[in-house]
Amino acid sequence: MLNSVSNHSSGNINPYYSQQDKVVNSINTHNTEETEHESSPAIKTQQHLSSEEQQQLQQLKSRDQEVKAHEQAHLSAAGGIATGGASFTYQKGADGVNYAVGGEVSIDTSAVAGDPEATLKKAETIRRAAMAPANPSSQDRAVASQASAMANQARAELFQSHQDDSEKPDSAQTINFSV
Repeated sequence: MLNSVSNHSSGNINPYYSQQDKVVNSINTHNTEETEHESSPAIKTQQHLSSEEQQQLQQLKSRDQEVKAHEQAHLSAAGGIATGGASFTYQKGADGVNYAVGGEVSIDTSAVAGDPEATLKKAETIRRAAMAPANPSSQDRAVASQASAMANQARAELFQSHQDDSEKPDSAQTINFSV
């Protein structure tokens, strides 16, 4: 199963944007990347922007840095369970440059078939990757919760396996009774 840890915003950035306004994107299995700052000519230079446009542009630049750092944290912690690089959603600023306003990293969240110990390790990695950013999104928290449930299931399977092993008689062991 693929799941995305994400910091995805829907809609445009406006001057009143805040951290609480984030809307997250759920599962997304495609991995399309656009260029970070397309080479199209700028619509306006910084000097010709209104104060409102300059404020919005500053917010876009700040959001771009935040989104890229957030997704990089996921990638760094995910290691081999990431199924590709980060994917970003862009918004064009008044200066004609595209800024990342949302993003996601797809990771493999499937259990390791027949190996609860490996599944437990993978679940712990998934949880660390989901919670790696400084400010995990609600989608990140949901993925971490799913990983915790997967880890609990793997622990239960390991416990049952150990119980079954302890109930089996050891053929190498002999018992002598003396009278």
